[in-house]
Amino acid sequence: MAGAAPTFTVAPKAGAKVAIISASWHTDICAALVAGAVKAMNEYAVSYEVSYVPGSFELPLAAQKALDSGFDAAVIVGLVLKGETPHFEYVCDGVTQGVMDVQLSRSKPVGFGVLMCTDMSQAIARIGGAGSKEDKGYDAGIAALALL
Repeated sequence: MAGAAPTFTVAPKAGAKVAIISASWHTDICAALVAGAVKAMNEYAVSYEVSYVPGSFELPLAAQKALDSGFDAAVIVGLVLKGETPHFEYVCDGVTQGVMDVQLSRSKPVGFGVLMCTDMSQAIARIGGAGSKEDKGYDAGIAALALL
């Protein structure tokens, strides 16, 4: 665990609509991350829609399309699990840079809840469930709302 999540003042604009977008790999992990993001939206009575894309690499484009279609913010969640090939590094770099490009080009926040882990125990420790140290889905939701 890198440390406790910071506390933010969250006062999202009235009528805000947030897209929560999840990768489809590692469904148990992603479902928990989505639940954390949904918890953040419900905590602040913010309207949201949940959608799914094939994998984490597709998250930046899905966020861009959501923001272009009228959503005020997006929250993306997924898990990239390190394997035996360099695929992990390429996907992690692509997702991270893609999301940054979308945020800056659209001037709208994208909460980043994509876990990049070397093993499943690291992911489980970050999904807000029993035995978790953190809830990165919730944190990503709060980050997006704080920037609204």
